[in-house]
Amino acid sequence: MLSGLTHAPGVVDPVTALLAVQQGFSALHLSGAVVSATRLGRPDLGFVDGTDIADVAAQITRVVSVPLIADADTGYGGVLQVARTVEDYARAGVAALHLEDQVSPKRCGHLAGKEVLPIEEAVAKVRAAVGVQALTIIARTDALSVLGLDEAVRRAHAFAEAGADLVFVEGAHTAEQLAAVGLPQVLNRSQAGLVDDLDDATLESLGVRVVIHPVAALLAMTAAARQVYRDLRATGRSQPAATWDELTDLVGLPEALAAERGYA
Repeated sequence: MLSGLTHAPGVVDPVTALLAVQQGFSALHLSGAVVSATRLGRPDLGFVDGTDIADVAAQITRVVSVPLIADADTGYGGVLQVARTVEDYARAGVAALHLEDQVSPKRCGHLAGKEVLPIEEAVAKVRAAVGVQALTIIARTDALSVLGLDEAVRRAHAFAEAGADLVFVEGAHTAEQLAAVGLPQVLNRSQAGLVDDLDDATLESLGVRVVIHPVAALLAMTAAARQVYRDLRATGRSQPAATWDELTDLVGLPEALAAERGYA
């Protein structure tokens, strides 16, 4: 799907996807935590399912053509449900998904109290996902904070042997941890947890192929919207950072009006 080191910013909806592509990003990321917050107003504690995420993904892939990486959480069931999730995501236009080894209902990767499946069950889920042969499979383990680095590395290698295209050790953020994985991998650079201070050249030398930024845009949107509402409440006016014309240009109003004139 991707070559070299790719940064995939988190997006929320078609508008944020268009903005990211406008800035030149060649891949995007859709987080389950983001969908849970924006679609349901709920925390990342297993409230969303694959249908929720596939629905949002389909809205995004209709308006942008760059690869979208989507969160598949635990796959939403056993091996048969994992295969169904992969099929649904492929139909939604998703290019890659990451599947984790937490026990359901899952918890946000940065929270305490997580549990992971026995390695045999986790590997079986990866095999089920890979067997669909529909998109790129990223196999994530949450074992680092639960069982330690050695077990996280063991699981990452088992997932790769089961056919995963990339591995993802949740919580890994130091050069030593990433080097220990020793496989093509994904790095989670999320403000919700520990953030690394490694440059792109170092990351690439450690095997990192994709850096995801799941919540950066949503946190910025939350702060901006809060300030607008404060201003409206205090003064009845607001100072938006973008103009209406910028928004309508982004979503294709000039092209739509030109097409309408052409039909007339």
